[in-house]
Amino acid sequence: MKGTIWPSEWSIVHDLITGLPMRQLTNYLAHSYHLYFTNDGWVDGGRKVLFGSERANASNLFCLDLGSGEIRQLTDYRDGKTNFQNAYVNPNGGEVYFTREAHIVALDLDSLAERTVYEAPNGYGLGNVSCTADGRLICFSLKEDLSDRIRTSLGAGYVGFEETARAKPHCQIVAVPAAGGEARVLHEERCWIGHVNASPTQPELLSFCHEGPWDLVDHRIWCLNIKTGDVWRIRDSGDRVFVGHEYWHADGVRIGYHGYTESLDNADGKFIGSVRYDNTGREEESFPFQNMHIHSNNAELIVGDGQQTSAYHGEQRQDTIRLWKKIGGRLEGPRLLCRHRGSFQSQKVHVHPRFSPDGKHVLFTSDMNGYGNLYLIEVPDFESLPTA
Repeated sequence: MKGTIWPSEWSIVHDLITGLPMRQLTNYLAHSYHLYFTNDGWVDGGRKVLFGSERANASNLFCLDLGSGEIRQLTDYRDGKTNFQNAYVNPNGGEVYFTREAHIVALDLDSLAERTVYEAPNGYGLGNVSCTADGRLICFSLKEDLSDRIRTSLGAGYVGFEETARAKPHCQIVAVPAAGGEARVLHEERCWIGHVNASPTQPELLSFCHEGPWDLVDHRIWCLNIKTGDVWRIRDSGDRVFVGHEYWHADGVRIGYHGYTESLDNADGKFIGSVRYDNTGREEESFPFQNMHIHSNNAELIVGDGQQTSAYHGEQRQDTIRLWKKIGGRLEGPRLLCRHRGSFQSQKVHVHPRFSPDGKHVLFTSDMNGYGNLYLIEVPDFESLPTA
C-alpha cells in the first residue's frame, strides 16, 4: 500500500566482459523498470530514482533511495491499468504525472495525495505526458481511438504499429495547467503524434514526432513553440535518411537522435547526431553499430544499447551497452561498458540506458535473469574500456 517501505534488494554483479561491478537495484519475481529514457526519473537532488514495478500482481510506482537501497511505494493500485514507464516529474520536484486509462493523475511525492488533472474525451486515448521547464504546464498528445478498426499491442511487439501510422489518426498536442484549469489545444493534425517532450530549460519549447516506422512517416522530429504556435521540422532528413529516438540534452537547447541512411556517402549507413532546436550547429558521426536507443546529457559522452541478435552466433560482445566520447572534436568509440543481455521483449524491458544527472552513472533495465530489473553502473575512464 502507499507509503510501504520495502527493504533493500541490492546485489552486486560483475559484467561478463569488462568485469566492472554493476549494482542490481531491484530483485523481485515480476518486472521492474525505470522511466522512459527521455524522462528524468531522479528526484531529491539525484539521491533517489523512480521506477515502476508489477510486484504483487499489480502496476505501481516506487521510489528507490540510492543511499540505503530502501524502496518506498508511492501508489496503491490493484490492477495493471496504469502506465508508469511514461511518468514525468515536474521540474519543481513536488509532483509526478502519469496516465491511468483516460485520466492524467498528479501525485504529490511527499504526501502521496493524488488528483486528476485531465480526462480524455470519448473517442481519444492519451499519449505520453511531459511538463514545461517552469513547471506550469503538463503537455501531452491525444490520439483518435482506432481500436474498432485496428488491433494493436504497441507495448508488446508493436502489433498494429504500421497500420496505425498509415491510418493517420486525428491527433492533438494539449496543455493543461499543472495547478489545475482549462486545457487548450496547442497543435493538431491528421497524423499520428507521439513522444511529446518539453525542453528541460526553455518553457516555450517542446519536441514531438510523427510516429510510425521511420521509413514510412513524412518526417520524424518536430519542434513546437507553445507561445506562438509555430511548428517546424528538426534535422530535415532529405531523401532516404531516417532519424528518431529524439531526446533533449540537459541544456534544453540541443536535441539528440540517431538514425541511418541509404546514402553512398555513409558506408556504414548509421549515425549519431544532435542539433539545436533552430536547426543550427548540427553534429553527426557515422558508426557501424545497431542501437535501439541512445542518450546523453550533452554532445560529449553518449551511451547506446545494442539490439539483440541470434543466440546461435555465440558472440560474447552482442547485446552490450557502449559509450562514445568526443575527443579532439571527433566522436571516438564505441567502447564497451557492459553487457545488458536484455530481450527487448516488450517496452517495459527495453534497456533504455540513461545517464544520471551528473553523468557519473548509467541506469538501465534488463531482464537478463528472466524478469526486468534496474541496474546502475559507474562510468569509468573512457580509455580504460575495451573497444568494440
